[in-house]
Amino acid sequence: MTTITAPGTASARTDLALRPHRAAAVVPAAPAFDHAFPEDFDSVFEGSSTQRSTIGCVIPAYNEEESIAAVIEGLLAQTRVPDVIHVVVNNTSDATVQVASQYAGPHEIVTELGEQFTEVFVHDIGKNPDKKVGALNYGYSLVEGYDYLLGVDGDTVAENRAVENLETEIISDSRIGGISAIFTIDNTFRGLASFLISGQRSQFAAFNLQNLLRGRNMAVLGGQFSVFSTHALREVMAQNHQSTPWVRDSEVEDSLLSLQIKSAGYLTKISPIARADVGGMTTLASLDAQQVKWTYGAIELMWPGQRGDTKGQPLHPNLRIRWFENFGMLTNLFVRIAFVLLLAGSLSLNAFVFSPVWLIPIGMAVMLNVRMALTMHSRTYKDILFALLIAPAEIYMWIRLSHFARAWARFLSKKKVDNWAMQAKAEKGGGSGHWAPLVVTIAVLVTLAVIWMLLGPVAQSTILWIGWPIVGVVTVLQTLMMFTKLIRRQHGYKV
Repeated sequence: MTTITAPGTASARTDLALRPHRAAAVVPAAPAFDHAFPEDFDSVFEGSSTQRSTIGCVIPAYNEEESIAAVIEGLLAQTRVPDVIHVVVNNTSDATVQVASQYAGPHEIVTELGEQFTEVFVHDIGKNPDKKVGALNYGYSLVEGYDYLLGVDGDTVAENRAVENLETEIISDSRIGGISAIFTIDNTFRGLASFLISGQRSQFAAFNLQNLLRGRNMAVLGGQFSVFSTHALREVMAQNHQSTPWVRDSEVEDSLLSLQIKSAGYLTKISPIARADVGGMTTLASLDAQQVKWTYGAIELMWPGQRGDTKGQPLHPNLRIRWFENFGMLTNLFVRIAFVLLLAGSLSLNAFVFSPVWLIPIGMAVMLNVRMALTMHSRTYKDILFALLIAPAEIYMWIRLSHFARAWARFLSKKKVDNWAMQAKAEKGGGSGHWAPLVVTIAVLVTLAVIWMLLGPVAQSTILWIGWPIVGVVTVLQTLMMFTKLIRRQHGYKV
């Protein structure tokens, strides 16, 4: 294992031990974040103190040579610079260490908040079987003496006031165990990559807005750009008999930690103004691997008693939103598959009659998508077109449904799969499992078509007579749900 440190220093751990611990300043008055809407936040922040707690930043990095420089520069350009920055490189096969090492050493920075000092350390921990979790825990061991831990992914660049805004809120309320920035993805791509990024931007926007409207409760404190109270992390470790905050056997280490922080009695929040651009998935294979891993990990947490090392708590506040998401995806899958089958059956009998009423759900979906696009803080014409044109959003929904089906199939098969390794392989261009749902769907449709032709006219008519009303009722309920979301107040939030 090699550790690269700033010239003239012994090691990151030694530096931490010798660094005097600065107590957080007393805040004159706690801003009323819980009851403030976006239009009130400027005045809230103007009257609040932002300095001086201590923040240790940890950047787990795996093959991030193309983005790590921008990430570090983004942190050094913050109005509130972290007191120390540890880049923890693991399992890398590119030049991440060499690029990051150019920034190693002390930095004296003058911002509008005054003179600030930080030091950048780069650690190459070599082959690490625990992957990102191992890098995070290694970083935690270096900053556990600080008041707060800022976790930043190796491809995330935040707006220059992000750290300041997150710190201001978390020190204003001792009940907050962690707070996350609003995440989006910069769409500068073309072709298929641009389409996939537009879909992910819409997906992220819906997730962020949902959390903001739920009292700014953040179900998942994403590792992309979040601040954690180290006191809360220590309580989580004690309550769960863990030696580290993050555990290596979870597919969604950030979701599990968020759940544990909430169970320890702390709040998990999302900031209404701190923002960060994260790296998106630009290929079908990499998007499939990421989304399947996320969904599979969420199912593990949702399923009662599934994980042997944690108690089953499917109705935990942080998991209720997961149940709703999965139920919604199941409903979407049923309606689309049933509609295609019933439409094909009706056409085969020359019994298809078009009704303009069927356009109402489509129109409602388009209006909801457009409203979501207009809610985006950094929306572009691509986001508007993605929402207005029916085809892009519908195709992306089918892609998401394939991820949903793959994750549940993998979970129910009880087959042990290293989803982390599969995602890494997909991001390198390997793997073809993302085509499996399409192949299975085609095979099932062919089989059903053969069965349909073997049925008599009476049986075929009976199926259509029963099937269409069921699909109609479910579609009406979905349309009502979309209408409820469409008219719901958004309080000026921008995602």
